[in-house]
Amino acid sequence: MSTSHVIGGYDFGDATVLVAGLGISGESVTHILAAHGIPYVSVDQKKSDATYHSFDQVDWANISLVVTSPVFKPTSPFLLEAARRHIPVWSEVEFAWRTRVSRPQTGKPAGWIGITGTDGKTTTTEMIAAMLKAQGRVCPAVGNIGSPVSTAVQDPHNDGFVVELSSFAMHFTNSLHLDVAVWTNISADHLDWHGGFANYSHDKSKVFTNAQKAIVYNADDPVVSKYARAAQLPSTCSQVGFTLHEPTDGQIGVADGWIVDRSALSKDSHAERVVALSDFSQQMCDADGTVYPHLIADALAAIGAARAVHVPVSAIRSALASFTPDPHRIQLVAQYRHPHTSTQSAQASDAQPIRFIDDSKATDVLAAQASLSSFPDHRVIWICGGLAKGATFTDLIRHNKVKMKAAIVIGVDQTPFTTALAAGGDVPYTCITPGGSGQHVMDQAIAAAMRYAQPGDIVLLAPAAASMDQFRNYPDRGDKFAAAARAWIAAQKD
Repeated sequence: MSTSHVIGGYDFGDATVLVAGLGISGESVTHILAAHGIPYVSVDQKKSDATYHSFDQVDWANISLVVTSPVFKPTSPFLLEAARRHIPVWSEVEFAWRTRVSRPQTGKPAGWIGITGTDGKTTTTEMIAAMLKAQGRVCPAVGNIGSPVSTAVQDPHNDGFVVELSSFAMHFTNSLHLDVAVWTNISADHLDWHGGFANYSHDKSKVFTNAQKAIVYNADDPVVSKYARAAQLPSTCSQVGFTLHEPTDGQIGVADGWIVDRSALSKDSHAERVVALSDFSQQMCDADGTVYPHLIADALAAIGAARAVHVPVSAIRSALASFTPDPHRIQLVAQYRHPHTSTQSAQASDAQPIRFIDDSKATDVLAAQASLSSFPDHRVIWICGGLAKGATFTDLIRHNKVKMKAAIVIGVDQTPFTTALAAGGDVPYTCITPGGSGQHVMDQAIAAAMRYAQPGDIVLLAPAAASMDQFRNYPDRGDKFAAAARAWIAAQKD
């Protein structure tokens, strides 16, 4: 075992590091510290191998650095104590940036592309990684997805890293110099953790600080655009806005069925056609072949980032032609056709199936907005509800009630949703009584939804809320939705 107290380019000296929380990221940090012989203690109430199981046991006189898990709010007493003692607090992302190793080919650490946003950051991250892979580069998607970023950056053989950056991580991250910084969008989310929308926005905006080659931002989002305009950037750094509309100078957007580049990254002084929407993979499209708007937005952000690091158009097209979004993101999980629709006398409108769409990953208002907007008017039976995280839903329902035939409200605390639905006035809704297992909840929700559904309708799970009140996580919620839909369909055949 090495006795060096230097990891990558950072000298820990005689520091004793406090690692708060032994989740995936915390365990990564402790393994790296242990491998380099750096003294540390860990605190985790639930992990038997933690040094301490309460912060009351910590001898603060011996602590010179805290690396904290996102589970802990900035107002946690131990973090306030660290601040009182002027002890630095890092996220795992900050730890990773400080300890990244150099590549033997260049003698420098590999560059990072960082992606943040309320919604779409995982898909955008994966799209960028796919484009780089199509070019032949080894640039793994890490952070909130894949390997912990602190583990990944210890491998000197990677060409770069595509890093998903949560607002939690960004709060305690201050040293990043990203090659490319991407901000997909913002809406009210995690306000209980951040202490309000202004704090949440500020933490997101830190992604632009010290960006080197480009910032890529949502030009259709006024908050993101404001921060982009205010960013202090070096002369080497391009500003690239992306829009779902026809782009103006400095933007990437959509025109005549093409993604068109009019940014400083384009080789054409007027408008360069990059990829046709008709060439996107079928997994990114609705039943009629239309690409989902939120996936177009993600692709626009990814293209901006890829072009900033000189990925050729051929690799971009190849990646999008084969890209498959993650499960639980507007995923068709079942279809039901009424028995009479198989007869020749059935009307064309009656021949359409009822589709069950799992968008359990839509855990906030913006994601639910993107999901609802993807479907025809008056066709959606919307399954919503869960942990609201301080959000309100009046605007979401007002702007999207034209999409809704009805709503089914699940969750332990249904008041934020029922209040907004009642204020909307035009959308009938059914509340599922809290209690029982997650599967029981979904079985009831599907049964209630099917009392409203007719051929051509969409039963859409896009809850606009977190899942942990009644489910293990959002994949568990989506899996139980799919199981309930398939069970209901099977029961109609008995």
